[in-house]
Amino acid sequence: MRKIFFVLVAALVSLAAMAEGHASYKEKEHDFGYIKEEKGAVSHTFELTNTGDKPLVIMQVVTSCGCTRPEFPTKPIKPGKTAKIKVTFNPAGRSGAFMKPIKVRTSGDEGRTTLNIRGTIIPKK
Repeated sequence: MRKIFFVLVAALVSLAAMAEGHASYKEKEHDFGYIKEEKGAVSHTFELTNTGDKPLVIMQVVTSCGCTRPEFPTKPIKPGKTAKIKVTFNPAGRSGAFMKPIKVRTSGDEGRTTLNIRGTIIPKK
């Protein structure tokens, strides 16, 4: 009897965990390739879909430096709907290869996800 009770509790906990929002990302990394410093900032938009059963909220998007700026929606994303996180990188005063992590925190069961942008900057002559 005790074994059945624990199995039922485990099943209920599993079902409760599934009844949350869940962010599924179309891609988690973008390579800009070669970019010229003189051309200015470049942007990429990451897409995520709420594949969960409840609304999903993007609570925080953090970048590693001031050269990278995120834009994201603050309203809840309904189940089955998509949202976009636009990331703009400014290469001014930089040269060579770069990789910048973008840490995304949501209300979903996945919690935190790291997106990455990378590329190589060709400096001004």
